[in-house]
Amino acid sequence: MQKFSDILQTLDDASNVERIELYNKDGSSAGVIENKPGSQGSIKVYSHLARMYGEISLDAAVEGLSLYAEHTEDAENCPGKHPNVDRLLNILEDEQPLTVKVIEA
Repeated sequence: MQKFSDILQTLDDASNVERIELYNKDGSSAGVIENKPGSQGSIKVYSHLARMYGEISLDAAVEGLSLYAEHTEDAENCPGKHPNVDRLLNILEDEQPLTVKVIEA
């Protein structure tokens, strides 16, 4: 299995992204991912998924979990440790897509 750090190198640069806002179907906030140390990998993953799918759909969640590689298994074993992975796992369960708003600097 590829490592998350190696997969990140294959994704488009997202250094221009300031934050990614996520919304539930009813318009309520589902979270914000800020471009700061510790979440820059998630910025790249979610930015990629938004470009490819237009939202975080079931298919996007499946791809995202694959991109997170070893962090996906860790998130399954330690809920709460990786909130951005947990969000994708939740989509697998409830099949409710999230709307994505990418805020660029």
